[in-house]
Order: sequence, then structure tokens, then C-alpha cells
Amino acid sequence: MTSSVRNRVPAPALFVVGGLSMYVGAALAVGLFTRLSPSAVAMLRMIGAAVVLLAWRRPALSAWRGPRFRQAVALGLATALMNVTFYEAIARLPLGTAVAIEFCGPVAVAAVASRGARDLGAVVLAAAGVLLIADVRWSGGPAGVLWALGAAALWATYILLSKRVARSGNGLDDLAVGFTVAAVAFSPLLLFGGPEGPGALLDPVVLFLGLGVGVLASVVPYVLDQVVLRRLGRARFAVLLALLPATATVVGLVGLGQIPGIQEAVGIAAVILAVALRSREGDEPAAVGGG
Repeated sequence: MTSSVRNRVPAPALFVVGGLSMYVGAALAVGLFTRLSPSAVAMLRMIGAAVVLLAWRRPALSAWRGPRFRQAVALGLATALMNVTFYEAIARLPLGTAVAIEFCGPVAVAAVASRGARDLGAVVLAAAGVLLIADVRWSGGPAGVLWALGAAALWATYILLSKRVARSGNGLDDLAVGFTVAAVAFSPLLLFGGPEGPGALLDPVVLFLGLGVGVLASVVPYVLDQVVLRRLGRARFAVLLALLPATATVVGLVGLGQIPGIQEAVGIAAVILAVALRSREGDEPAAVGGG
């Protein structure tokens, strides 16, 4: 995608594309849960993303040292831990419950960054919409809730660190560096747990699906995050994240024939209204340079 083209595409449209890719990747990940532990699947996803980004970007030596390197590593580690905690959460909680709890992270970012009543109203609408879509049920026990709360905190951390990396002008190269370091650091998780243990990693099908999960669930949405974050402030970005559950509902309707109930329809409407209501005031200016 060239710079001129991506700058003409509205940010919500980029989020929908990223969301569609993310949920196709999630479908592949669900299939892997029968072979590997949730943490192992999360790390296979990170490794797949790191391999693709390294082959694509080939970061220069300057990306592997100094403050830039430390910032990239922080983002990579936070992203890896976010993926692990979320996968562990959905192994113990209904998906809707985990999503609703995890969304506390970006809602908190939006609330802190908001500047006025209009912004806070958008945050409230987005949070209410996500809760309605998710149909929250507290039935998974305290362990699942704690994993989901950890994912929420790491999601908020991801937003803050991603904005810094995006504004540096080297976002995609730094993603490659950070993901690579995180993949190496947490690779031992591949060896623990799961129905088949590490032996499943010898299956070419498992490795191929892991690469697919990495591309669809990490590379595509996170690259689009970098594009959008260079154009928007953290608060508006966090509110736009509410489009993800709305996109999932649409995917369920079109791909799986899952017709939303009245509660879900109201939630989708609330999310869309929140995105439209959020003002541009207080957003940081877009970064300049490549990425």
C-alpha cells in the first residue's frame, strides 16, 4: 500500500480490514488449541509474525541497538504477553466475557487521554456497546478473569508503546525487531502443556497453520495499527478499537449465519455512534517519515 493510497483510506476502514484478518486468524488458532496449549499457540503466532516481518523489512543494524532497540523490545514483549494472557483467558472464559474484560484496557487509555464531555461520552458509548455485544457472563471462574484483566492491562500498554514506535517513523522495522526478540525470549512456552505436547510442532500442518495465524492475527492488524497510529492520537485510536467486536459480529452474520439479537444490534449501533462522536480535538499530530 503506497503512502498516498493509505492516507486516503479512512481509519475505520483500515480497522475493519485488520479486524477481518484478525478473526480469520483466530479461527485458525482455535483449531490449534486441540494440538497445543493456548500459550504455545500464542508463541507460534508470534514466531510466525516475526519470521514474516524479518523477511519483509530486513531492519538495518541501527534498529538493533540504542534507545530505539529498547523501545522496540518493550513493544514486542508487551505484545507477546498480551497474546499469551488473552489466549489463556479464552481457554477458561467464554470468548464474549474475555473480550469485554480485555476491552477495559483501551477504554482506560481513551478515558485518560480524553479532553472533554464529548470524548468521555464516546468512551462510555463504546464501552456500553462492547459489553452489549459481548454478552458478558461471569461463569469462567477467578483464574480466567485474572488472565483477562492481565490482557486488558497489556492491551493498554500495547497502545501506548505502539504510538511511540509509530511516531518514530520506523514502526514496521521496529515491529520486526521487537517481535523477533519476544519470540526468542518466550519460545520455551512452546515446550509446555497441550494435548500432544511439543511433539505437535513436528507436524508440518501445525507449523503452516501457526505461520498463517501469525500473518493474519498479528502481521496484518499490527501493521495497519502502525499506519493508523501515525495519523491519530491515542484516545481516538482506543475508541476505534471498539470496531473489532462489531466487525466480529458482522463476520458471524455473513460467514456463519449468526443473526445478532436485539441486544447485539444495539451494541453495534452504540459502537458506531461512539466512533462518529469522538472528536479530533486533543489528537497528537501525525508523524512524518517512513515506516
